[in-house]
Amino acid sequence: MKTFFKCLLLCVLFASCSKIEINEDPIIGIWHHTVKTATNTNKLVVDSEEWIFNDAYLGRFHGYKNGEVIFLTDFSWNAENGIYTVKYPGTDFPNDYVKMEETEEGVILMRTEGKLFAEKQN
Repeated sequence: MKTFFKCLLLCVLFASCSKIEINEDPIIGIWHHTVKTATNTNKLVVDSEEWIFNDAYLGRFHGYKNGEVIFLTDFSWNAENGIYTVKYPGTDFPNDYVKMEETEEGVILMRTEGKLFAEKQN
């Protein structure tokens, strides 16, 4: 009888497992931006920024000054109709709205208002 219940339990466990959806969005990876004015729209004084997008619709933002991380925070992202929304919960950073474009130099993210957001790192 114990063997029957063990088999039944195993069957229930295997039957309840769902397949994990694979996210192959082209935004996944590391994106970089060198700040030319030393102050970005978030009022954070940095000389370069980095976003690491992962396949779980999350990521990590790094702000660098002279090659050292001076600020980092997590973010979430989603995509709808070709527009990516990047949200920074727990900060006063505004949401970023960007779209992906291909150029001769590589793939870039442009803010919806037309300014460069970041370039994809290889």
